Amino acid sequence: MVHLPITPPPPPSVVTPEGQPAQGRFAGLMPRIDWSGLRGEHHRPAWWRALRHKRWQYVGLGSDEVFVGLAIVDVGWCLSAFAYVFDRRQRRVLVDWSQEGLPGLSGGVSDQPVMGMRGRFKGLGGRLSLTQVEATGALQVVVSVPGMNLEAELQTRTAAPFLCAIGPIEGGVAHATQKSPALSVRGSVQVGQARWRLDQAVGCLDSSNGLLARDTAWRWACAHGPTVGFNLQQGYFGACENVLWLHDEMILLGAARFEFDPRAPLKPWHVSTDDGLLDLVFTPEGARQQHRDLGLVISHYTQPVGTFQGQVRRSASDTPVSVHGLLGVTEDHQSRW
Repeated sequence: MVHLPITPPPPPSVVTPEGQPAQGRFAGLMPRIDWSGLRGEHHRPAWWRALRHKRWQYVGLGSDEVFVGLAIVDVGWCLSAFAYVFDRRQRRVLVDWSQEGLPGLSGGVSDQPVMGMRGRFKGLGGRLSLTQVEATGALQVVVSVPGMNLEAELQTRTAAPFLCAIGPIEGGVAHATQKSPALSVRGSVQVGQARWRLDQAVGCLDSSNGLLARDTAWRWACAHGPTVGFNLQQGYFGACENVLWLHDEMILLGAARFEFDPRAPLKPWHVSTDDGLLDLVFTPEGARQQHRDLGLVISHYTQPVGTFQGQVRRSASDTPVSVHGLLGVTEDHQSRW
């Protein structure tokens, strides 16, 4: 039997006592992400941090019938939010809502990534809130926007270990993220007269916080089921957040490869890691897309919803585990922010 290295718990701070970004991948929850202690070559003036400090909280909820994606994003000088519902039977997006506002006035994203998380957005005719109840460990999610209402609870306390990844980044200063394993869900989502219970759905959480480059791009894939789940990223954070959960065990993965046609994102994708532990084909069912080019601000975003097939393994010498019909998303994202 191959014994994998034990993943340590997160450090007490994302900044070392010497004022450098902490580096590594850890198993567990970071209570707070605070970059104010950075010194030396990693220190930046307050005006720079105000423009380049990016925080976001993303929640995905998937069942046999629907997939719901939502996020609150604070880019420093602007706050934005989106929520969408994808009907898997009809293979189309039923609701796609997004809006911009001002940090503070319209809401915000806390520096507590999971424990004590607070995220809120209130705009014209719509509101989102993400609140972690410390006593129960439940993440309460409420969305009320034109055409869609959602109330759900995701249980974080009884889940497998979260990934905590921290490190410096090219073109920026540093980044930290918490990626969840599969989270149990209670609640429902309503679109018009249609209502779906989410008690059999699987949830996931991405809570990220960093001092990023003005031009930032990434490819991302995330999927979760009862026995297997993963998170992959190729881009500004390298292999830092690549992880596999297999029967509640967290297994660190190598660098990710994304093979797809950006001009035809609804064709199959091939995602894999260079350590041979993950090799999957993603078959999209549909996608949410948003493209904005305002010159100084650019966002090209495509998030297909679909299923993964292929195999994963615990180590290079272990027997492969087959993956069939694992619901999740991929993403191709370029931002100038």
